Amino acid sequence: MQAAAAALTLLSVFFSLSAHGSKPKQMQHQNHRNARSDEAGVRRKNQPHIVFILTDDQGFNDIGYHNPTIKTPTLDKLAAEGVKLENYYVQPICTPSRSQLMTGRYQIHTGLQHSIIRPRQPSCLPSHMDTLPERLREAGYTTHMVGKWHLGFYRKACLPTRKGFDSFFGSLTGSVDYYSYGSCDGPGLCGYDLHNDEGVAWGQEGKYSTTLFTQRARKILESHDPTDRPLFLLLSLQAVHTPLQTPKSYIYPYRDMVNVARRKFAAMVSTVDEAVRNVTYALRKYGYYRNSVIIYSTDNGAQPFTGGSNWPLRGRKGTYWEGGVRGVAFVHSPLLRRRRRVSKALLHITDWFPTLVGLAGGNISQSQGLDGFDVWPTISEGKESPRLEILHNIDPLHKPAERKTWKSDTKGASGENKMKKLKGPGPAFKKPKRKKKVLRHQPKQKSAFKLKTTRKPQRFSYHAAKPKPKSKPLSKSKLKPKTKVYAQNRRLSHHNQHLKSHPSGTPSISGISLPESQPQLQTHFKSKSRRTVSQNQNLPSRSRPPQPKSKTQFKLHLRSKSKRTLTQYQNMSQPGTLQPKSHPMPQFGLQSAQPVWDTSVQAAIRVGDWKLLTGDPGHGDWVPPQVLPTFPAPWWSLERSAPPFLKPSTHKKVWLFNITADPCERRDLTDQRPDVVQQLLARLAYYNQTAVPVYFPPDDPRANPSRNGGAWVPWVDEEEDEEGKYHGVYKKGRNSKKKKKKKKLRVCKLQSFFLKLNTGMMSNRI
Repeated sequence: MQAAAAALTLLSVFFSLSAHGSKPKQMQHQNHRNARSDEAGVRRKNQPHIVFILTDDQGFNDIGYHNPTIKTPTLDKLAAEGVKLENYYVQPICTPSRSQLMTGRYQIHTGLQHSIIRPRQPSCLPSHMDTLPERLREAGYTTHMVGKWHLGFYRKACLPTRKGFDSFFGSLTGSVDYYSYGSCDGPGLCGYDLHNDEGVAWGQEGKYSTTLFTQRARKILESHDPTDRPLFLLLSLQAVHTPLQTPKSYIYPYRDMVNVARRKFAAMVSTVDEAVRNVTYALRKYGYYRNSVIIYSTDNGAQPFTGGSNWPLRGRKGTYWEGGVRGVAFVHSPLLRRRRRVSKALLHITDWFPTLVGLAGGNISQSQGLDGFDVWPTISEGKESPRLEILHNIDPLHKPAERKTWKSDTKGASGENKMKKLKGPGPAFKKPKRKKKVLRHQPKQKSAFKLKTTRKPQRFSYHAAKPKPKSKPLSKSKLKPKTKVYAQNRRLSHHNQHLKSHPSGTPSISGISLPESQPQLQTHFKSKSRRTVSQNQNLPSRSRPPQPKSKTQFKLHLRSKSKRTLTQYQNMSQPGTLQPKSHPMPQFGLQSAQPVWDTSVQAAIRVGDWKLLTGDPGHGDWVPPQVLPTFPAPWWSLERSAPPFLKPSTHKKVWLFNITADPCERRDLTDQRPDVVQQLLARLAYYNQTAVPVYFPPDDPRANPSRNGGAWVPWVDEEEDEEGKYHGVYKKGRNSKKKKKKKKLRVCKLQSFFLKLNTGMMSNRI
């Protein structure tokens, strides 16, 4: 019995010791968990709620603090109490702006350089690229999107809920009816486009989309606990994009506006103002406001034909003039250190990705290849912007189709007869065979220019070099007209030596040296052979002068050509240019005279105060405010750069502006500052070396809503490798349709044209 009692005593002592030993360990684990939860709580307190309001097609002159006739009291008050961003840039059309907001990368790095994503195109954001909501969700945010997506939806992996958003309510295509939510991509290709997460939100017809989207945003704010997790809300309103639809009560304050389109457009801006007022009221009501950041931005410039206004800026939506890319934006937040001011710092829509991720405490280092900068110190404290330049875009597929059409339509009788001989009956605006006829003179032209240099000239191009025909040597007597050209070369070579003498090793513009981390550009560039659409046929054949047939005429033509300045060879193609763009430019015995950039390619870049445009930047008109009921020709021509019938056959290829001194782009400095032109062309060439191939696939007939229950929904299975089908760039498949229409008589075409014109005029009057 005594032994048993002793054993029990020993066991009790052992258990008591083990219990005392385990308690400190449990306390340590509990304290560690409490510390981690405290750190997470402090981190959540420091993470602000982010509300990003993105409007569609709102121009520079379409907000109250720029134009008092537009009644936006809420927007004016928020902007006045925050920071107005008056040197802020977006892209000229919807998809590129939204893609750069989501990825923080230029569109040359996402393959979306050309146009928008059409509803039937199997295209979307690259699957390997991270997005802003994904990075915010990793930082602990709950992410929601309401409104317009327009970044592709051909497969479920492209939907907003697969790109980082916890919820989505809105439309997937680019343009939707405000009441019926119908979206069309051509005759008979219409479908319903309103979605809730990954399903179709049927039964919402009759509700105005701006009001519906605002109600959904308020529900999200009401149902979320601001003390639990930080919130990121992207309210991407469809307004003020066409169609011009708005409740009548909003039109009444603008009843004095004579122009009907402008009146409806202004009323739609007022609906946006009311939507922002309701969202900010909800932020205050549900406890978000004190720790929130509200960002307001447009996605591109306005379209004056549909009531918008970018006055006094030049250009409109879809162009790279300031009216198309300079956006309306402001930031409102109690967290701003310096408020009630106007910021002139250079900012771009790609900057929101690193700025918001950094503000949220996320890890930006995981996102490789960002083109944006963290500009929160610039916005909040007024510090200098880290951004020195903006690549607006490089689009190797863009061609000025409208100019070709009008020139072909204005041909004389002799031109039409020639077209008939080449093609037979058919539309007068198709001219591929005429170009082939002009190119027969290429060997002679090349042989004449080869005498100017012993080196083999090179030219930066998007295509692989073509085999060159052998040239026959000419007699020495034909070299005499070229003596003046060498004198011009001496002046340019001296100028280029001055540029190369910059101590930083890279050219500088207005005291701003280019980043040293980027390699110096040589005058020779390797051609890119992956481009599948030629950019060397931008000009129609009619724009070229008649080719000299005899040797004497050819000699006189060269003599007149030699009198031109060398900058014309570098920067633009003149009417007298004999050689086609597909061949190298003349080098004139000097390596510095080689062009570093094909100026027929549509591109635009901003470096410091300077802005350079090449190719066809779009219609460069200054459109005054719409004060008349219609667009009569005399009024419309008041601020046009030149009437179409007075424009030369060969359009200009290079523009240079000092945007700080000339924000309306009225003074072209190309001829006065060829040094700046060359440096900015070199920057374009540098960026183009980093570009990925353009991804612009043809339309997929499987996307037709009639095959998918009457709605625009994903139509490709996840197992299909749709992206792998298209190795290169494709245009929309219209060639087959045009071939079928060849048999149609010209009289019938005129009847259909005037029928459409009359219908449009009557609808506008109504």
